[in-house]
Amino acid sequence: MDFMNNPFSLTRKRILVTGASSGIGRTTAIECSRLGATMVLTGRDETRLQETMGALMGDGHSAIAADLTDSQSLAQLIERVGNLDGLVVCAGQGGVVPLKLASRQRLDPVFEINYFAPVELMRLLLKKKCINDGASIVFVASIGGIDSITIGNGVYGASKAAINSAMKFYAIELAPKKIRSNSVCPGMVNTGMIKGGAVSEEQHKTDMEKYPLKRYGEPEDVAYGIIYLLSDASSWVTGHSLVIDGGVTI
Repeated sequence: MDFMNNPFSLTRKRILVTGASSGIGRTTAIECSRLGATMVLTGRDETRLQETMGALMGDGHSAIAADLTDSQSLAQLIERVGNLDGLVVCAGQGGVVPLKLASRQRLDPVFEINYFAPVELMRLLLKKKCINDGASIVFVASIGGIDSITIGNGVYGASKAAINSAMKFYAIELAPKKIRSNSVCPGMVNTGMIKGGAVSEEQHKTDMEKYPLKRYGEPEDVAYGIIYLLSDASSWVTGHSLVIDGGVTI
């Protein structure tokens, strides 16, 4: 592939992906490396992070095990991460509980990972001037944070709505430095997050019938949208939530 004439190329871009040890984060890191990016991976599971490292194309990549909800671990990540041309905030947590039963014990862990940790990560990266002028930031949100309202998804959806809102403020605040801020909002994706939870396989099959394309997404479906937002092909796109949902929200 001729990276130089491909607007989707990520060659000479250094990109940090959080939550890179599994799911959408892992796939995004791999696909970015195939388009020429130098990857910086972070996640809590050192073993799985190294498995992602082993699947990357090219060289010069690095992995930094970190828990973004732990201030000391986050500080160590910031010290080691270096300068970035792209950032994909993918670490997240789900959970099914009706809002009427959502105590702080149920709310706090989800908001800590899905909202507070990304905002603190951004604050520290910007304070240290790790994000280069002209960089692109992509937050992985959810259709549950915009207009897909389903029973039991209120805590998760509210946390993703919060990060979607923050994304737009970053877009305005960072525009003078030509730093773009966008999000992707996937529907249901076949990752470990949807398996082994409160929803049965049969319920998933029934839910899948609501999708015009009659399937859930694969991590690659979301990763390709993220790559578009990271690349120069989207140089006039900022403050946008890109819905990738197999048509279910229509």
